[in-house]
Order: sequence, then structure tokens, then C-alpha cells
Amino acid sequence: MPKRSELSFRVWREVDLKIANYIRGKFVEIVIVWLVTYVVFGIMGLNYALLLSFLVGLSVIVPYIGAVAVTVPIALIGFFQWGLVPKLGYLLVIYQIIQILDGNVLVPLLFSEVVNLHPLAIIVSVLFFGGLFGLWGVFFAIPLATLVQAVMNAWPKAREPRDDASSSRRLDAA
Repeated sequence: MPKRSELSFRVWREVDLKIANYIRGKFVEIVIVWLVTYVVFGIMGLNYALLLSFLVGLSVIVPYIGAVAVTVPIALIGFFQWGLVPKLGYLLVIYQIIQILDGNVLVPLLFSEVVNLHPLAIIVSVLFFGGLFGLWGVFFAIPLATLVQAVMNAWPKAREPRDDASSSRRLDAA
């Protein structure tokens, strides 16, 4: 271990706090998506609404992939319950709207508060780290963005030039 590790400890403390807030925020997101989806599925009269809405809530843990994976059971249960009728289409459209609102409104607003990042920074981090590391980059985008922010906050600032009397006297004498 280096003898001067103040910078590392400052970064570690800030990242530790922000990751704990991120986990709390993820839990809140799961509950919000679960409840909204349960209300919608219940109003539509979908069988197994509680179970399917719980799966939708859990699907937000893995962005994009989770939503696609949960679409299959929702579509199958809707198809076996109603058949190929407009109600099945409405179900899938409403489910898509919930996913869009979650990914583009709820996540940036919620996580901008809990990890103290601007909503645009969250969207950019998902795009950047997703492009760089693929699925794992999307999954870890917000924690990685908080790490980058913690390093930037803890990094020593450049010393600004001092305005002391001796330097001004030298300029006056010249």
C-alpha cells in the first residue's frame, strides 16, 4: 500500500456511499415499476398479473435484456388468455410504454437524485459504457459513472497562481 493514500480513501468513501444509494434507488425503481405494471395488468384483467408484474419489476435490474426476456411470458399468457384480439395488442403497447417511461424518464430522474449525477450524464454513461463494454457496460454504467465522478471530485485541483505582495513589487520595480 502506498504511504500517501488519502486520494484513494476519499474516492473509496464517495464510491461506497454512491453505490449504496444506487442499490437503494434500484430497489425503489423495481417497486415503482412493479406497482405500475400490476395496476395496468389488473385493470386489463390479465391472468397472473401479480407474478408477471413482479417479473417486470425484476427485469429492470438488467436494462434492455430484462425487458425483452419478460415480454415473452407476457405475450404468451395474453395470447392464451385472449387469443389474437386487439386487447393483446393493447397489452403489449402499454407494456412497451411502461418500459419506455422507465428507461427514459424514471431512471434518469431517480438516479440523478440518489447518486447525484445529472440525468443527461446518466444517459450518456449508459450509451458510452454500453458501446465500450456491451451488455456489461449497460449493466454497470451508473456505478462506473459514479466512480468517474468520485475520482474527478477527489483529484487534487491545480494550484492557482498566488497574488502576493512580492510578485507585485517586482512588477512595479521593472
